[in-house]
Amino acid sequence: MPARPAVVLLSGGLDSATTLAIARRDGYACHCLSVDYGQRHRAELAAADRVAAALGAAAHRTIHLDMAQFGGSALTDDAIAVPTGGVQPGIPVTYVPARNTVMLALALAWAEVLGAQDIFVGVNAVDYSGYPDCRPEYIAAFERMANLATKAGVEGRALHVHAPLIDLSKAEIIRRGLALGIDYGLTVSCYQADATGQACGSCDSCRLRREGFAAAGVADPTRYAA
Repeated sequence: MPARPAVVLLSGGLDSATTLAIARRDGYACHCLSVDYGQRHRAELAAADRVAAALGAAAHRTIHLDMAQFGGSALTDDAIAVPTGGVQPGIPVTYVPARNTVMLALALAWAEVLGAQDIFVGVNAVDYSGYPDCRPEYIAAFERMANLATKAGVEGRALHVHAPLIDLSKAEIIRRGLALGIDYGLTVSCYQADATGQACGSCDSCRLRREGFAAAGVADPTRYAA
């Protein structure tokens, strides 16, 4: 029997790579979707290419969608500085308005065309930056909407949004990924990585990543500028 198709959102970072490995372990034929949404750098998209190839994705597509036209985030507007003072309470300026909703909608469209009933996304609500679209209630609400808004859902082919990392710490995510054979040196998580993928070491994402490897008790393969 052929493997069931699934769409996996793949940013090129640590969390999405782990999510892809979990979906592959669970027997899905993974169609990976990355989005060039006007983010500060393209290093993570190159990382997504590497991760998709290394983890045996059935397909990998990158959609170009310029959310920088709207701005409103340090990740899409060069006039807004990426904070480097440590993770603070509240929703940070690195939140990109509606990003996960847009990306999940694109994944949903591809899933319908593929006849896939499963979408995987690497959101996390434990060691994270406080983004509202990473919470369990958001994922549950999107799944309900997906089943109301699609031909597949209306005809009884229920769609499921899987967020296997949502209640794990960063250390737990790393341990799970290493057990599945992930080379985290292929991934890029930094909000302002340079053209070669070297990480700044001081943004929220870098801090959470570095602390995760330390808590997991394993060597951090990330190339940091400082």
